[in-house]
Amino acid sequence: MLDDFFKFKENGADYRTEIIAGITTFLAMAYILGVNPSMLAEGGMPANAVFFSTAIASGLACIVMGLVAKFPVGLAPGMGLNALFTYTIILEMGNSWETALAAVFISSIIFFIITISGLREAILNLIPADLKIGIGAGIGFFLAFLGFKGAGIIVNDPSTYVTMGNLLAPSVILALIGILITLVFYIRKVPAAVFFGMIITAAIGIVFSFLGFGTGNPLMPSIPAQFISVNFDFSLFGGFLRGFAQLFSNIPNLFMMVFSLLFVTFFDATGTLMSLGKQCGFIDEKGQSMGIEKAFLSDAIGGIIGSVCGTSTVTAFVESATGVGMGAKTGLSAVVTGILFLLSIFVAPLILALFTPSVTAAALVIVGFLMMAQLGSVDWANSVISASVFMTIIMMILSYSISIGIAWGFIAYFVGSIAEGKFKEMGWGMYALMIVFLVYLFFGL
Repeated sequence: MLDDFFKFKENGADYRTEIIAGITTFLAMAYILGVNPSMLAEGGMPANAVFFSTAIASGLACIVMGLVAKFPVGLAPGMGLNALFTYTIILEMGNSWETALAAVFISSIIFFIITISGLREAILNLIPADLKIGIGAGIGFFLAFLGFKGAGIIVNDPSTYVTMGNLLAPSVILALIGILITLVFYIRKVPAAVFFGMIITAAIGIVFSFLGFGTGNPLMPSIPAQFISVNFDFSLFGGFLRGFAQLFSNIPNLFMMVFSLLFVTFFDATGTLMSLGKQCGFIDEKGQSMGIEKAFLSDAIGGIIGSVCGTSTVTAFVESATGVGMGAKTGLSAVVTGILFLLSIFVAPLILALFTPSVTAAALVIVGFLMMAQLGSVDWANSVISASVFMTIIMMILSYSISIGIAWGFIAYFVGSIAEGKFKEMGWGMYALMIVFLVYLFFGL
């Protein structure tokens, strides 16, 4: 029955390869179980509850992807989307986490509608390709900055705003070691480099504390009182329902939240799923990924599941390429990945105690580095493109806001295109976005 359902013979797949690939994908993605609670906790959400929401949402979303789209792709709260959720929507815009979850729910519903209505192509054609790359790269720089800041490598300074922290502090030394170890693993093409880099960093941190170096520092990992627990915290489940009242009390605020989430989710999922679809060999005679609409549908459902469970937007993970590289060709590998995420709820105390900001800094920095690498595809010879990409990245970092960076990038592109005399080529959509972003920047709506 499984052979027929997943079309093993048609895809040249086998059970052993699919199961091993599913485990590999989980190991490559497992760092999100430590990073997401740490990041969302800065927005006021209880880290322990976020862990359970992350594990359950990721597990269910992976299983949906495997059964509906039959793509060997894992899903979890997206890196970059969790930063947008915490630092822009909650901390910068002043929304509660309940309201932010409601915005995630609305954006996922809209993404679902866009997917089944066929509007995807029209929206993709509206946004300049190089600007999409710039936004993705900008989020990468932003994630790296968050990693450096969270570990104390970069700190506040009253004169220069930011400066380098004390490199002799235990938490900083541990973070630097973790970054170097993970970088070496990545360069040596070690499977699940980020995950294993974090495991080794956490182990080194435990040794540091055992020797009295950094003992009691909350940024250092520790050995929990218990490794396995069945005390599950599902307090965030359904929390988005409490956010609807505030969500609709400020329509401009609602629009900016939903637009930012939808924008980043849409193009992140597009790039990831198209890339993985090609890597899997799901290409038709026109060069299009076969079954991609079902993959987008699964991704949209994953976002809805995430908001209901109580976490930031769930989306396809590019780390799924590790499983594909191991030979995954069917949705069975995604189902295996999902089951492992669900089982991880039993080791919550261990993961939460080990994956502190000093440990997760390596994941943020290396993932940021990988996202930055796509800048090589930008047409730097085009002054309009280069200016808009530059403004997107620099303002995203300096303003500590993903949406502000996106707004500046759009404005730079619009002004540059007008200067080139491309009045008619812009299209009504770009004019509408220009007005929206100007209002957002100058009036803070």
